[in-house]
Amino acid sequence: MAKASSLIGLVAAACVFLLPEVRAYPPAVGILAENRSCMSCHVSNGPWTDEENTVVDILDAKTKTSLREEAGSFLIEVRRNEARTVLTVIGRPKGEASPPRRNAWLYVDPTQLKSSALSKFAPGWDVNLPMSCRIVGDVVEGYEDGYVTALPMTVRPGDAARDAELELQVMLTTGESLKGEAKEGLISNYLLRRVLLRVRE
Repeated sequence: MAKASSLIGLVAAACVFLLPEVRAYPPAVGILAENRSCMSCHVSNGPWTDEENTVVDILDAKTKTSLREEAGSFLIEVRRNEARTVLTVIGRPKGEASPPRRNAWLYVDPTQLKSSALSKFAPGWDVNLPMSCRIVGDVVEGYEDGYVTALPMTVRPGDAARDAELELQVMLTTGESLKGEAKEGLISNYLLRRVLLRVRE
């Protein structure tokens, strides 16, 4: 048993040292590097350029009401030390001739991009899913006939949390990026939305 364990350890160590350079793929942008946005590695070359027909919404998970304000930004308001869950919904409406296959998104506080912290979310806020990459096909109330992705995200402002402004960076995609050549193979469109975090006392 000891010999087997030693052999397994040697093989594992060899694999680590023989692996090629590790590269980050979306939506890890802003997490593993100081890149300003997805466009640091990718291009916005897709057919979904009509933003008025692109679904980018944040819903309250309980009521399914949109948190979009009149100006087009989103407001997530939470009482201090309490949790609130929202749904990030991204995609295209019914009737889309060439819908995206996969959507990627990332909530990021631009002031944290150069920090060494793994989380680029607003300081003092706990969050469980600030980024994801998901195949289209989710069913969401209000978007039942659309080509969308949706996942919950829970946020909680701690004692040190303050009001903050986030960017919701979104990529609608189809195809696959070539390893080491992120601008090749992937067809995508990049969008940006403003998200406000507000602490209620």
